[in-house]
Amino acid sequence: MDETHQPLPEVRKPLISRTLTEWKTLAILGGPILIAQVAQMANGVIDTVMAGHASAEDLAAVGIGSSLWMPLFLFFMGMLGALQPIISGYNGARTTHKIMPATWQGIYISAAGTLVMVLLLTNVHPVLALLNMETNTAGITQGYLNAFAWGIPAMLLMNSLRGLTDGLGHTRVIMAFSVLSTLINLPLNYIFIYGKLGLPAMGGVGCGWATSVSNGVAALALLVYLNHSKTFRQFHLIEDWVKPNLEGIRYILRIGVPIGFTIFVEASMFSVIALFLAPLGPVTVAGHQIALNVVSLLFMLPLSIGMALTLRVSFLIGARAPDTARLISRSSLLLASAVALIFATLLFVFAGQIAALYTIDPEVRAVTIRLLTFAAMFQIADVIQVTCISALRGYKDTRIPMFIMLFSFWGVGLPLGYLLTFTDWLLPALGAAGFWVGLTAGLTSASLLLGWRLFRFRPEDGGRGNRNNKAIAQAGAATT
Repeated sequence: MDETHQPLPEVRKPLISRTLTEWKTLAILGGPILIAQVAQMANGVIDTVMAGHASAEDLAAVGIGSSLWMPLFLFFMGMLGALQPIISGYNGARTTHKIMPATWQGIYISAAGTLVMVLLLTNVHPVLALLNMETNTAGITQGYLNAFAWGIPAMLLMNSLRGLTDGLGHTRVIMAFSVLSTLINLPLNYIFIYGKLGLPAMGGVGCGWATSVSNGVAALALLVYLNHSKTFRQFHLIEDWVKPNLEGIRYILRIGVPIGFTIFVEASMFSVIALFLAPLGPVTVAGHQIALNVVSLLFMLPLSIGMALTLRVSFLIGARAPDTARLISRSSLLLASAVALIFATLLFVFAGQIAALYTIDPEVRAVTIRLLTFAAMFQIADVIQVTCISALRGYKDTRIPMFIMLFSFWGVGLPLGYLLTFTDWLLPALGAAGFWVGLTAGLTSASLLLGWRLFRFRPEDGGRGNRNNKAIAQAGAATT
């Protein structure tokens, strides 16, 4: 029995008992997801810390490079993330014959995504020129991205296979191979960045090569595991191969494109902020990058709760238990908010010590400390929005949340942040801190609107405003 396949709580049990039972199931699912997410984020932390100790230019270049590849990757990751609720729903409904056809369509989507990412990231010189970046920093950025591009096929393949493993409730699988990737990345970073074992010192460019190699090894190891594991004997990649199916791909894309675009909207705003700050110099960019890296690492816990919530809600809907799905969707907001309060307190109290872990440059450290205090302010709004949108994804409600995120981040957060950073229209120009105030406003808007959507959502009729469920269901049948 997989982890999502827990006996459903009896409706006659007390509300608190049912809630605690569901929270326990979330912990079983979410624990490995958290470790996997932290391991994946650790690669970014390792890159940031080690590049920062090479030079401020290397740190700024890796930060700008990450700001360019991360939104693209997150878009395709979100798109492929549709496989998790789809497969979890099939599992809950006991229609397991649909699982491998859906998995293979996801692999084909990842192959197309690889081509797009490689073409874009190996040709970013025009973007860097428009930003008026320093010549040396721009050269390091392009070199970093050229090296990073070699690992893109492995990254997207692992995300498509994650739909299979997480969707079946075996969240420990991706956890194990994510940890493997991190364990490989750390020594490779040391070798490539600083020039060890007879290799030349590559600086920030070495981060790209280390990431590519570690991702490639982890992806190959995952493929070997899936084709030899007794756990996945029923779902054999080679024996259950299917050719591309247009209707099956469309079904995944109908659910996945809004998810991917939603994540892209949020991530691209963070990236655009980094690009807007580039003319302010490498010290400001480096401080912003460190603060963003810290907040992103802390965000892994509420994100993991949200990912587990998506799996659980989709399983419960497939198993025809909508009341329990509604209970876990709403009660999870309390759990996530408690986490946010703890993190906000830690950021306020230990901002100086956190900054010191990343850099010895006093100017960069001062910028980082100031930004971390602003970052603490939006913790609650951030976790509420990710919890709400994760529950809605479990219901396969992705279109309206996409528009909510687009409005909140690009209609509220980014414009307000720009005004506060560079102009005196509302307040005296705040510099980089202005964008963090804008982030807080955007996240607050998203949390309120998504919360309204979740509490008004009716799964029995597919949710208000969702007229595509019949077509989606018909397309889902085509994956067989």
